[in-house]
Amino acid sequence: MAKPHRGQSLRELYARGRGECPVCKRKNVKIIYEQESGGKKFKICKTCKAAVKNGTKKLPAVEAETVTA
Repeated sequence: MAKPHRGQSLRELYARGRGECPVCKRKNVKIIYEQESGGKKFKICKTCKAAVKNGTKKLPAVEAETVTA
């Protein structure tokens, strides 16, 4: 069984897939799970991925582009 979030596949990523999660603001965690919000993709940590799926947390708000006429 493949393990895509461990080992060899992480070595190819920048900083081995680690950074600051935009949802919980924790630092040096694996941010390898992609979520889409408002047409923009975010990479978030494992705990935030589960929390977003369950509805306890929300992804950062994408600022709407305002059109002035």
